[in-house]
Amino acid sequence: MATIRPFRALRPLPEYASRVASKPYDVLSSKEARIEAAGEPLSFLHVGKPEIDLPLSVDPYDPQVYEKGKENLQRLIKEGILRQDPNPYFYLYAQTMGEHTQYGIVGCVAVEEYLNDTIKKHELTRPDKENDRTKHVEVTNAHTGPIFLIYRSDNRIDAVVDRICFTKPANDFVADDSVRHQLWVISHEETIQSVTELFKEIKTLYVADGHHRAAAAVTVAKQRAAANPHHTGKEEYNYFLSVLFSHNQVRILPYNRTVRDLNGRVRDAFLREIEKSFEISRSRAEVEPAAKGELGMYLQGSWCRLTVKPHLLTGLDPLEQLDVALLQNHLLGPLLGIEDPRIDDRIDFIGGIRGVKELTRRVDSGDMAVAFALYPTSIEELLTIADAGKFMPPKSTWFEPKLRDGLVVHPLD
Repeated sequence: MATIRPFRALRPLPEYASRVASKPYDVLSSKEARIEAAGEPLSFLHVGKPEIDLPLSVDPYDPQVYEKGKENLQRLIKEGILRQDPNPYFYLYAQTMGEHTQYGIVGCVAVEEYLNDTIKKHELTRPDKENDRTKHVEVTNAHTGPIFLIYRSDNRIDAVVDRICFTKPANDFVADDSVRHQLWVISHEETIQSVTELFKEIKTLYVADGHHRAAAAVTVAKQRAAANPHHTGKEEYNYFLSVLFSHNQVRILPYNRTVRDLNGRVRDAFLREIEKSFEISRSRAEVEPAAKGELGMYLQGSWCRLTVKPHLLTGLDPLEQLDVALLQNHLLGPLLGIEDPRIDDRIDFIGGIRGVKELTRRVDSGDMAVAFALYPTSIEELLTIADAGKFMPPKSTWFEPKLRDGLVVHPLD
C-alpha cells in the first residue's frame, strides 16, 4: 500500500511562478547556476544552490551556504512571493516538452514506506551529495525540491487526472528551455479523498529521480523523531515532497560518461584492450547509440562505435545486461581503474539532454581524456531491477523533462 497525503504547500503567486521556478539544483554546476540566476532575484536557485550568492572562494558545503539558502527562502516568504496554502491539498503538475506531456500528482509520501521498501530505489547515493542535501533540509526546514516517483499505470488514477487537466491551472508558463509547466490545485475534498484511496491500492512506488533528496529527507526524519519526545509519526517531517507519475508517461534519456585520463595507457594500447570485449568501428560523425549493446566513444578527436561482443552477454541477469553495467564491468573498471564511480573524481556524468556534442566539447577542452555515449536504460529495466531489490550503477538514468524547483515547497512544521 502506498501512502500519499496532501499538504499545505508554499507556492509562488501566479504572477511570479515563471520567475521563481528553476531547474533542479543537481543539473547545473555552481558556475552555470550563477549565470542562470544572474539578474533574477526570485529564481529558486538562490535557495537550492545558495553558494551562488557567496564569494567564489566559499566551499559549496560550507555551513554559511545552507544558512544563505534559509535566508533566501525566508526572504521570498516575507516579500510575499511565496505563500502557504490555507489547507492541505494535492496538486497536479504537467510538463510538455515538444510533443510529449506527462502528468504527476504532487503530494507527500511516507518516510516509513521508503524504509520498508514500499518505495523502491534503483540507485545507491553518493555520501557527499546525500550529506549536502541533508544539511540543506535541516537548515531550511523544508523540502525545497520534489522527488520524482513513478508507479505502474492505473486507469482509475488516469481518469482523475483527465478530469482535472481540463480545468484552468493555477500556473501555466513556458520556461526558457521551451518546456511548458502547468500546476493545478486539487482542493476539492472528495477528489483529495479519492486520490488518497486510489494510491492505497498501489503496491509499490519507485524513485525515478532524486535519490539523494529522498535519502536526505529520511535522514532528517530519523533525526527529528529521535529528538522529539512527543513524536507521533504524523509530523510533517515523516513525509517527503514528491511528484508521482504513471510509468508509461515518463521518458528516459542516456546518462553519458567522461573520464579524466586513460589510467596510464596510451591510445593504441587502450584500443587493443577494448577490443577484447567490444567490436570497434570508426565513425566520421558523432555516435549516438541506436540499440542496446552499442556505445559511442570519443578519444583524441575521433569518434568510434563500440559493440559488445555476444559472448559477454551469455547468462547475464537483467542488471548485468544494462549498457551502463557492461561499460563499467568491461571498460571503466578493468581498464580505466574506475572501481567505484560513486566516489571516484576522475569520472563525470553528462545528462543526455546536453547531447553528444557536450562530450566532444569536454574532451576537446582538455578537461577529459575520453567520453562514452550510451543507449538509454528503459523504464521496464528500471522497474525489473528495483523489484529484484538490486541497484543500478550510479547515474544510469536521466529523466527529461526535469521537475522545476520552487513551484511547490513542503515546510517541515
